[in-house]
Amino acid sequence: MQASTTAPLHVVLGAGQIGGRLVELLRARGLRVRQVRRTGGAAGRELVAGDITDLEFARRATEGAAVVYDCMNPAYHRWPQELLPIARGALHGAAHAGARLVALDCLYMYGRPTGPMREDSPNAPCSKKGELRVRLAELRLAADRRGDVPVAIARASDFFGAGLTYSAWNDRFFRRILAGRKGEVFGDPDLPHAYTDVDDVARALATLGASDRAFGQIWHIPTAAAESTRSLARRLGRALGRDVDVAGMPRWLVRTMGLFSPMMRELVEMLYQFDVPFEVDDAKFRAAFGWGATSLDDAAARTAAWARVHYGLAPAVVPGRA
Repeated sequence: MQASTTAPLHVVLGAGQIGGRLVELLRARGLRVRQVRRTGGAAGRELVAGDITDLEFARRATEGAAVVYDCMNPAYHRWPQELLPIARGALHGAAHAGARLVALDCLYMYGRPTGPMREDSPNAPCSKKGELRVRLAELRLAADRRGDVPVAIARASDFFGAGLTYSAWNDRFFRRILAGRKGEVFGDPDLPHAYTDVDDVARALATLGASDRAFGQIWHIPTAAAESTRSLARRLGRALGRDVDVAGMPRWLVRTMGLFSPMMRELVEMLYQFDVPFEVDDAKFRAAFGWGATSLDDAAARTAAWARVHYGLAPAVVPGRA
């Protein structure tokens, strides 16, 4: 669909697992979209590259926006240096543009859950990254309370879906299961763990951006009822037409890998999420906007279809067709 040149401008900060999907979704709806990324790509009216922590760049990058979506997320080991400055840049740009801000967030601020997490669950971080996420949410909500920028915060659980580099369901996972080996996952694979369909994340952000009543609030993105990681992997296996199983990576192995990988080193403190049932209550979003999470079977089927193309697998056999 061709965007009208007079349509409101939507600016997406980030070109990673969510930013790219959100750009495609908004453009498919006929909206004007500008994407802002750290580096790379041919610069132009629809793609701008630069450092959003540079407040002058942030102002230029978001100029003319009606809605700004903050989907930027630095590497784990860079959170102390970059997480809050990135958010300040997004807030600064949105404020100068007179735009609304939709910010993607996670669940780390709730800490070790003792039941389903709700938007009004207390902040009880049990990790350095959770403490940073508390500060991040307060930074954004304070800007909303002051009247600087209308802010809506959207929180998702761990992502499930196609083409996820920073996820348990990454290239290493797929290459192992397609070779007939067990996929490696964190923690206890038999405990319930909520996974948010990655395409639902993009859809939820777009929904919030289009709603006047979304701002000044925190929202849990629609997320299917938690089931075990092993069960979800087997759903994926059925969609792929093969047996798939998983094995939990022991902590000592994660720590050993952390000696060589800053990302793995930072993951150790987050493993608590896979040691207890990890459930998300998304009732507030469903009641407000009238839609819920993609079913796990549909999410697995879509992910399997992507994997067949990406890894050059034979097409699925459809019963009743030659």
